[in-house]
Amino acid sequence: MNIYVGNLSWGMSDQDLENLFAEHGTVTSAKIITDRMTNRSRGFGFVEMSDGAEKAIEAMNDMDIEGRKLVVNESRPREAR
Repeated sequence: MNIYVGNLSWGMSDQDLENLFAEHGTVTSAKIITDRMTNRSRGFGFVEMSDGAEKAIEAMNDMDIEGRKLVVNESRPREAR
């Protein structure tokens, strides 16, 4: 399952994101989305989990990490424009 994670702190790395979710199940990938021009975090990312995703969403949504409340939910495909 692919999970959307929003309201991340600017200093968080892909590895930090993976470590956060690894407590809840098997993480297959964790990627923070960055701005193409500045290479800075855009404040959100995606975590792919092979198991434990539902439990992770429940546990991590609204959790306070580095002073910011995470927004965690199942990733939905972007609407075609």
